[in-house]
Amino acid sequence: MSFDQRRFVTAAEKVDFVSPWTLEEWFCRADVVPNQELLMVRANMEPGRSHPFHTHPTREEIIYILSGRAEQWVEKQHCILGPGEMALIRKGEVHGLYNPFRERVVFLAILSPASAAEPAIVDVSKQEPWASIRRGFPPCT
Repeated sequence: MSFDQRRFVTAAEKVDFVSPWTLEEWFCRADVVPNQELLMVRANMEPGRSHPFHTHPTREEIIYILSGRAEQWVEKQHCILGPGEMALIRKGEVHGLYNPFRERVVFLAILSPASAAEPAIVDVSKQEPWASIRRGFPPCT
């Protein structure tokens, strides 16, 4: 089967990448399937880790929790999400995912469009109010 006809991705075919935040398991991106609009990654975040406050200026994102719990922020609101729960992040909204818990959190991040204009991500974690908004929360790196 040619790459252009690929519609299924097995565990052996996914692309693993260790980012500063998580072990990323890519199932849907241009080097895995001939996708047009969607990106999907399963992320495995260890206890005490985080993907600090950032934006995707040109993409929407859904975070869907598979296992564990996450302290999910969207703008200045936060919620503890567990398995089967999700967050919608619109283009340009500041968000961050923190794992102050004792177990790994595993989640899907689904982003669209796949071929969005750069920058794909903008780190705002050192800017106010994001640099201090979690003051009093358990620390995560």
